[in-house]
Amino acid sequence: MTSAENDVTLSELKKKMADFAKERDWDQFHSPRNLLLALVGEVGELSEIFQWKGEVPRGLPDWEDKEKQHLGEELSDVLLYLVRLSDICGVDLGKAALRKLEINAIKYPVNLCKGSSKKHDQIVNNNSSSIKDDVSHDSV
Repeated sequence: MTSAENDVTLSELKKKMADFAKERDWDQFHSPRNLLLALVGEVGELSEIFQWKGEVPRGLPDWEDKEKQHLGEELSDVLLYLVRLSDICGVDLGKAALRKLEINAIKYPVNLCKGSSKKHDQIVNNNSSSIKDDVSHDSV
């Protein structure tokens, strides 16, 4: 079995979340506001895992399996609430994410940003005014 066969799509998650909520009669509670607040709470729980650890290396080589499992659960909670919120708000999250990547490619051209953590409004070039006019002021 290849990894592509194991991949889960946003559409599959959206359907599973909708079915999960419907089976429990939770649609009545899944307003955009309530879902956003639940998402923020889960991001807080995710943050607590890293709190006081300082910087950690990629792959978390020094973490115990139990810690990594807990991290996976909290990351999943964030993802599931985000998918549910986008569904309830009528936003195609996949398309929105791809569009945002395109916008950011314009805001952060490789030749000006490679290896730099500067925000787009700190990048000085001749095209900076056209970049600001072409894209929103949000960033990933």
